[in-house]
Parts: sequence; C-alpha cells; structure tokens
Amino acid sequence: MNSETRRARFPLGPTVCACLALTVQAGWAGSPEEAPNPPLKPILLAEANVAPRSAPQPTAQGPAPVQAPQPASHGSRTGRGSSRAELFAPSPPPRPGEIATAELGAGAASSKTLAGATQSFVDWRAGFRQRALSQGVDSGLFDRAFSGITPSARVLELDRFQPEFSRPLWEYLDRAVSETRISNGRRLAAEYATTMRMIEERHGVDGNIVLAIWGIESAYGADYGNIPVIRSLATLAHDGRRRGFAEQELLSALRILAAGDVTPERMVGSWAGAMGHTQFIPSSYLSRAVDFDGDGRRDVWAADPSDALASAANYLARAGWQRGAPAVVELRLPQGFDYGLAADGVRRDAAAWSALGITAIDGTSLPQGKAVEILIPAGSRGPAFAAYPNFRVIKRYNNATSYALAVAHLAERIGGGNPFVAGWPRADRPLARDEIVEIQRRLTSLGFDTRGTDGIIGPLTRAAVRRFQESRGKVPDGYVSATLLDEVRRSGS
Repeated sequence: MNSETRRARFPLGPTVCACLALTVQAGWAGSPEEAPNPPLKPILLAEANVAPRSAPQPTAQGPAPVQAPQPASHGSRTGRGSSRAELFAPSPPPRPGEIATAELGAGAASSKTLAGATQSFVDWRAGFRQRALSQGVDSGLFDRAFSGITPSARVLELDRFQPEFSRPLWEYLDRAVSETRISNGRRLAAEYATTMRMIEERHGVDGNIVLAIWGIESAYGADYGNIPVIRSLATLAHDGRRRGFAEQELLSALRILAAGDVTPERMVGSWAGAMGHTQFIPSSYLSRAVDFDGDGRRDVWAADPSDALASAANYLARAGWQRGAPAVVELRLPQGFDYGLAADGVRRDAAAWSALGITAIDGTSLPQGKAVEILIPAGSRGPAFAAYPNFRVIKRYNNATSYALAVAHLAERIGGGNPFVAGWPRADRPLARDEIVEIQRRLTSLGFDTRGTDGIIGPLTRAAVRRFQESRGKVPDGYVSATLLDEVRRSGS
C-alpha cells in the first residue's frame, strides 16, 4: 500500500456543508510593480498528489512565470509546516525537508539572534501587549494566547528564502492541476453536490471554482499547516520587517479567539499566518468568513469544510464575482495578430476581440463580456487566453496570474473540461534572478527603462521588453527568456 493509500480518508459526510480556503504583505518579497491589492492573506499550495485526509492535529512548534503565486489579497503567501507541502510563493520557501527545524527557546529569543535587530522578544511582547490592551483586547485572553510562545527560527528561514531560479508557469500548472487533484476534485464535487449547490445559491459563485481554490490551497484539506498562528505572526512582528502588518494580523487573531470561533491550540496555519482549509489570514477571516453550518462558529479548521468553502465563496462574491460568467477562455489567435494588444491593462469587450478574428480554441465565438484582456503568459509561442472580470476576482484571492489561471483551469477540469490545447515552450530554460536583473539593467541602459532592477518580472519590465522588441522588429510579446537575454547582450555590446 503506497503512502497516498495509507492516508486516512477525509471525513466529510454529505451534510449541509462544504469548504474552501502568500501573505499579501506577510511574506511579500516581490517588487513594487507586482505588489498585490489590499494586504490580506498569505497562500500556500500543498503538494497536489496527496489524497484527502482528516484535518491535521496542531503541533507547537526562464522564462519567468507570468507570476508565481503571490501574496494573496485576502490572505496568504504561505508556507505550510507539513513535510508534504509544496510551496509556490513569489519567493517560494524551500521544501520543509530542506529547512532547519531548530526552534529558539525563550532564553535565546532576541531579535538580534533571529534577525539582526536589538529588541528582545520579551520586550517586544510587553510593548505589543500594551498596544493590544489599548485596542480592547482582554489581558487574560492575551496572556493565555501568548502562553509559552517563543520566536520560530523556522518561520524566519521560510520568510527569508529567496530562490535562485524562477519556476516556469507550466511546471506550476503541472502540479497545481495534476491528475490526482482533478480526480479528487471530481469525487468531492459529487460527494458534496448538495452542499455546493447551496453555496452557489447563497453566494452566486461557481462551486467548482470554490473546490479548485480548496484543492490548490490545501490539497482539499490534506495540508493546511500546523504552526500556531500566534507564534508565526509574533515571530514576524518581532522580526520587525513587517511589524505593522504582522501586529495588525495578531490583533485580528486575538479578536477571533475572543469571539470563541476557535481555541489557541486549534488556531494553526502556515508560517505566514494563513489559516484553515482555504488559507485565510486573520483580518480576511474577520471580514469574510461565514458560519455556513449554523453552529455559531466560523470554523475553517474543522474536518467538515463547509464553513471554509462558504467563506471562500463569500470572499469572491464580495470581490465582485459575476454569476454565470467565465473566468478564462483559451484562444485561437488569427494570423498576424498584434501582440502589442496583449499588453497589461488593455481591455476590450469580447465582441471587439471577436471582430479581430479571435475565437475560442475550438473555433466557437467568445462568450460575451466586458473588460476582457488577452493573456500570453509564455509569449507568442505559448497558449493565449481571454481573461474576463472573474479572472481578476480570483486574483483578489491571490494576486498572481499563475494562481488565477490554475484555479480557473482546475475548476474547468473538475467540471469535465479538457486540458489546454496549445503547448508550452517547455524547452525554454528558467532564468536565474541575477539574469533577470541583468536584463533589467541592460534594457534601462539601452533607453527602455524597467523602473528598477529587482529580478522580478512585472508589468513595467514587460512593457520595457515590448518596446525593445518593437525597436528590433521582433514580436512584441513581452516574454522574458534566455533568447531575450542574448538579444539585449548583443545590443549592448
């Protein structure tokens, strides 16, 4: 019996419930041009090929892609604590097996020890306690929540990790929309058909989209992290790089405890503080989580995932989800298409795109819709997509094109849809961060200002690449690759 078969079956009965789960700033390592929307949650993508199981027991303790999953606007740029986690953040943490797991005790817990600062953890906690009590937090609740809490070296190491290479989008999609994840999603869609129908009726969001978020966020509840949320956020706040964000999330976490929705022992999540099946950070939880099963608690950690799923649906609905409208459609572009029209922010009615000869990949007309963008995440040699407003709503959950594309496509596959038809340029090698910096530096020196040399490919860098390509008579697709690197090197020599 393999390890997947041995995993306990996820105990979700056919009840009136269902479920759903890159910290916007709680782990943000991207460039200003890629900065997510409102700072709400962090996100982690668990290993795709695992079977659902019961909720974990808490423990203490290039091509450059369009965008790797990034800090979500509702909450997560995550990093789970499980050894089965596969992290896909803008600066994805290493696999847990590669992470030092030593934790510092209270005696060694100083900022200087952990992050080069000078304030001790004890002093920071004392100051934060005063700030929390001034915000109405009960002193007894604070002391119980922080009992035994010390900084986590593991959280800081995950927060500091910077990958040398970008992960190509197609590799991310291979994992995020794996055959195992598709089959598990279809099975759960059938098992919870009644629940998902009720969620759809109440919130107006496609149930398969909700299931896809659940699948990508935590492998359908198989892994949503096991680090106490108070500890992870306290570590990040004490570290000081994002003290304002982490302290606000800590205050939100304390308010969740005060409401009685969960105990400190059960409030576990990712290293960045994302919680439960659908990875809400505390502030997003307070504003968007719902009590779907009517038991008086908004429990996104329970074995029954209904509150988590309905909460994710509520988040999307509040972000502007359009009932019955598509999120993304694979396209067939006409010969001679002007790839400059696929630039960031260029939006037209679907009818206007159709007038240019653009169709769905199967040759049918595009679904009606306004403010539709053309996406070419791998340039002119990869697939093309029409991104509808619902696509941008998904990005409010996690502000990454790659994440939104994975959610939309997994939802399609769960519903019986087909794989993408066009192929990806898989022979292209990933670029190292210093190579992307070199491209930015050389483009700027050539007069195509990228507005920074941070090694992150965002709208400003892609715009500079398009201008360079046009000046050289190349297809202006904004695609950053080893070929582009060679071209800018030759141009600067």
